[in-house]
Amino acid sequence: MKKETSPRPTKQDRGDVTREKLLTSSIDVFGRYGFDGATTRMLAETAGVNLQAIPYYFGGKEGLHIAAAEHLASIIIDHVADLRNAVLARLAHLDSQGQPLEPREARDMLTQLAQHMVALFVSRQSESWARFIIREQMEPTEAFERVYSNVMGPMIGMAGRLVATILGEPPQSEHVRLKTLSFVGSILVFRMAHAAVLRQMKWQAVGPDELDLLRRHAAELVATIGSKREDRS
Repeated sequence: MKKETSPRPTKQDRGDVTREKLLTSSIDVFGRYGFDGATTRMLAETAGVNLQAIPYYFGGKEGLHIAAAEHLASIIIDHVADLRNAVLARLAHLDSQGQPLEPREARDMLTQLAQHMVALFVSRQSESWARFIIREQMEPTEAFERVYSNVMGPMIGMAGRLVATILGEPPQSEHVRLKTLSFVGSILVFRMAHAAVLRQMKWQAVGPDELDLLRRHAAELVATIGSKREDRS
């Protein structure tokens, strides 16, 4: 009986693997060392690929930097796609029917979004994402524009509409935009200041029990938006 053999990977398959290795590893390298500090040799060695792969697939380090930002955006989008699509579909349906979004439903949506995001931000995989984004926040480049336009802007905009509904104010008002940024920041802190969170909470790591506590905390943050207690503060 003739032994079956697996098909040999094609040149395109190998190219896709090489490209994926560079994109994934470069997010971490650029996050750790910045654009100027990350050399092409460092990027290639970390990915375990030939140095010439960078100009071949991306045209150079700058092209890889931008592609890494777009890859990061796509990764985050994939993680929030189901919830994001469900919220957007519901909003689109209400708009098409000429019906308003009720504050209670807006709170439910925002709570789900906040709980989903806090779980994502405390995961180990988000460490390299945070480094990359923090550097781009400090010294924005074209890479920041790709992350902001593809992920941050749309997500903040969606959260802003929910916050506006809860407050009963126009979504584009300065108050709503500031309130939304403050709310998003209160979720982002669990990644951006992860070490401080662990130290302050006296946690060794974020396990199931800690994550359950953070999810309840996220729900409480949503509950305070527009509350009388918040208004008095």
